Amino acid sequence: MLKQKKTVVVLFGGQSSEHEISRISATTIIQNIDQDQYFVLPVGITKKGQWLLYNGPIEHITTGEWEKYGTPAILSPDATQKGLLKIAGDKVKVIPIDLVFPVLHGLYGEDGSIQGLLELAQIPYVGCGILASSVSMDKIYTKIVVEKEGIDQAKFVKVLKNELIHMDLVIQKIEKELSYPCFIKPSNAGSSVGITKARNKEELASGLYTAAQHDRKILVEEAIVGREIECAVLGNDQVKASGVGEIIVGAEFYDYEAKYHSTESKTIVPADLSIEIIEELKEKAVRIFKAVDGNGLARVDFFVEEGTNRVVFNEINTLPGFTSISMYPMLWEEEGISKKELVTKLIALGLKRTE
Repeated sequence: MLKQKKTVVVLFGGQSSEHEISRISATTIIQNIDQDQYFVLPVGITKKGQWLLYNGPIEHITTGEWEKYGTPAILSPDATQKGLLKIAGDKVKVIPIDLVFPVLHGLYGEDGSIQGLLELAQIPYVGCGILASSVSMDKIYTKIVVEKEGIDQAKFVKVLKNELIHMDLVIQKIEKELSYPCFIKPSNAGSSVGITKARNKEELASGLYTAAQHDRKILVEEAIVGREIECAVLGNDQVKASGVGEIIVGAEFYDYEAKYHSTESKTIVPADLSIEIIEELKEKAVRIFKAVDGNGLARVDFFVEEGTNRVVFNEINTLPGFTSISMYPMLWEEEGISKKELVTKLIALGLKRTE
């Protein structure tokens, strides 16, 4: 008897600043889903927040043309339906689904929002749950969790948007704890959006205003001079870390432009580091993933400090990119796990979590 195919919704796009990157990642994932095991339903969310079921050439997802051919469809929060509601005129059809693969980077996708909807609907999904997603998306709260683990990280100061009316006092508070240069980051924003570097009071004030446009919570942290190293983790209860890769930054720091548009930025896999440092990075990556209650996948980013080789935690990304330049799939390919095998493993982990 033939095994019945399971239906997988690949959810892409979204309302975050990483909408375009999500579409590229989703294209890679759809191309690598085992069509013998799974029936794929691509569902895109436009920048305005409209949900559309797409049935057409995969390439149109990357270009953005997919929106013209989409049919309105929304995920039902009703746990008795466990499905997608396809809306055609005044007719609504329930399409049963077995799993959702959320490929939504940044806000409303990587921050626990979509995970909450899927928990309500009782539909299995790939990746981290509500807690791990929301904590890891919020840089300040990630730091609080990692601090409890006793893992080195950059010194930081938390600032709230409403404090900026007394800018002199805010600058005084920051200068008491940190020296220049320092980085200013919105606590909740993906792909390095809204991040600036300050070398003096004026740049600090300007950077705080920039970050405040993206979030009410702002993280100001010391600048760590060192190599930027990334490690991939995979698993639910049994967590495995990959080898490590290095980011050579084609700008002053690895912001959105440097990450996706600079020809100078490049990735080196594997990174040229001692076995001892690699093992330390892997061990800390797994510890951090478990500390935030991670499931499925994450990429954990570190610095290896210049001069001391001290391993310093930078951030954790619970829905890392799957583009051609993305470190997460590259690191597993280096371990002998192809993209197709990796996607199959991630789907299996998502299904297993709810068993």
